[in-house]
Amino acid sequence: MSYWDTIVIGEKVEIGSHRFEATDIKRFAAKYDPQPFHLDEEAARHSVLGGLCASGWHTTAVWMRLNIDSQTARINAFVAAGNPVPKVGPSPGLKNLRWLKPIYAGDTVTFTQHVTAKRKSASRPGWGVIEFSCEGVNQSGETVFSFHAAAFYGTD
Repeated sequence: MSYWDTIVIGEKVEIGSHRFEATDIKRFAAKYDPQPFHLDEEAARHSVLGGLCASGWHTTAVWMRLNIDSQTARINAFVAAGNPVPKVGPSPGLKNLRWLKPIYAGDTVTFTQHVTAKRKSASRPGWGVIEFSCEGVNQSGETVFSFHAAAFYGTD
């Protein structure tokens, strides 16, 4: 069996949760997105967002880390079961990235990935493309983050 065969259209996987702490929000923002509502509680309270909140890029970076950790664990289990190491390629991109609601300091976001399509590549023998939708839901059940993406996987 190939790793490709284990990926099922319709499968929804929880890839992990993350609590966004004020110190981490400020640290990320200072380095990558230095806007007042990510750096300073007082300025954030007076902004349209109403409080210190994570940069959308911080949210996206957390999703990526949890995605890689989840994927690595799944691949390691596949290999530990006696299967060959799968080929995993890059992503050709994403679309419809949405930061739907602010993620405030103290919020915990749970991220999921839902496989929406799977096809073998016509131009790259031995490779296929998996399409998936991703979302993040806060502790109140509100969707705060979403996008659609694709990734290359070996089909052998």
